[in-house]
Amino acid sequence: MNLLQAIILGIVQGLTEFIPISSTAHLVFASRLTNLYEGNPDQITATIAVIQLGTLAAVFVYFASDILSIIAAFVRDHWRLVRGKRGMRFSGTHGVRPIWLSEESWLGWLIIIGSIPIGVVGILFKDFIEGSGTKNLWFIAIMLISVAVLLGIAEIVGSQRKAVKDFGLIDSLVVGFSQVLALMPGASRSGTTIMGGLFAGQKREAAARFSFLLSIPAISASGLLQLKEAIEILPPDSFVPLLVGTIVSGVVGYLSIWFLLAFLRKNSTAVFIGYRIILGAVILVLLWQGVISPQI
Repeated sequence: MNLLQAIILGIVQGLTEFIPISSTAHLVFASRLTNLYEGNPDQITATIAVIQLGTLAAVFVYFASDILSIIAAFVRDHWRLVRGKRGMRFSGTHGVRPIWLSEESWLGWLIIIGSIPIGVVGILFKDFIEGSGTKNLWFIAIMLISVAVLLGIAEIVGSQRKAVKDFGLIDSLVVGFSQVLALMPGASRSGTTIMGGLFAGQKREAAARFSFLLSIPAISASGLLQLKEAIEILPPDSFVPLLVGTIVSGVVGYLSIWFLLAFLRKNSTAVFIGYRIILGAVILVLLWQGVISPQI
């Protein structure tokens, strides 16, 4: 991988990780166009996972105050419980959280619980997820369209009444299991989690905010695990470009978070749904006509 390839991948990753249009699908296309590693699926998967660490850094920077509040409250509330200062009762806030937990520490628990499904499935099906089969463009195109349709249904049937403070276990589990779909290229981690949030009755901006916070364990685990593998399978001269690409993805990712949160305060996800359907349909037509090949 050279510097130009790394910058292109970094820009694509930063633009598409948080906007619900599938970062992996676009990175697969970018790797094709730049002839990254001559189409080696293992090396491409490792590169994509490491570059995602840049967008993870963007989440840490953008939500720094939220993250620090969650950690501080989590430690404080559980220390008080251990010392017997608080009892285990449920609050009057729709009964969604124990009264001994503050909103911040309860959000910490929701992030932990919501991260379990993707962690379990990711470990059990690691070889399949990282293999060449999921990089097939027929598969990616179908996932682009399928999640777009589900996101559209969620927009229609979701009540969109819950703020983050109203989230309970059902919200965490629905969004957590929806995130499992993101293991498939073309699905979009932000797209599936926002979709799950809308199905659970969350407001759009609240669903996006929880989606970003929920990305921390998933992207951390994936990126750090792949970093070890990347050191073993990537050419030594690719590490400097990889670092540059990761930094670029972080800067662009920060701007993408700001854009999406501002956008969803006043708008639906319709424009992203339309983009996904059009892109998926174009890919299917190109594949059907033999203009492009399905495999990397």
